[in-house]
Amino acid sequence: MERKLLLVTVAALVAVIVALLAGILMTLGGSSLPAAIQTGATAFAATLPLVLLVMSTLGLV
Repeated sequence: MERKLLLVTVAALVAVIVALLAGILMTLGGSSLPAAIQTGATAFAATLPLVLLVMSTLGLV
């Protein structure tokens, strides 16, 4: 049970890192702050299920 919780936490942290990178890249590209936040949120929402799916497929979660 503890292992699953740690792996889900790792998946969430990976999604946060991807969201931050997406937001930073949008800001560096000259986009407005709301657009960068929206892009980061979209990246988070897309990355978390993907990482959990990969972990589930590998039998980790």
